[in-house]
Amino acid sequence: MFTIIATVILYVFGFVFLYGVIRLAFRHAMEDLEAHRSQTLHAEQMAAVRDRTFAAENAFLTGS
Repeated sequence: MFTIIATVILYVFGFVFLYGVIRLAFRHAMEDLEAHRSQTLHAEQMAAVRDRTFAAENAFLTGS
């Protein structure tokens, strides 16, 4: 009887532990995604500024 009770308790705690590990991994993945998204947005904005600056400085290349 003790074996069955111990097995059930370990089984339940195993699922609880597994749920916690998956939840933690998902949270870290979402934080990494948010950080990457902001870096990508910043890089796109900087590229647009560089393009406008280049076009303004070298108007003869743009045909304006």
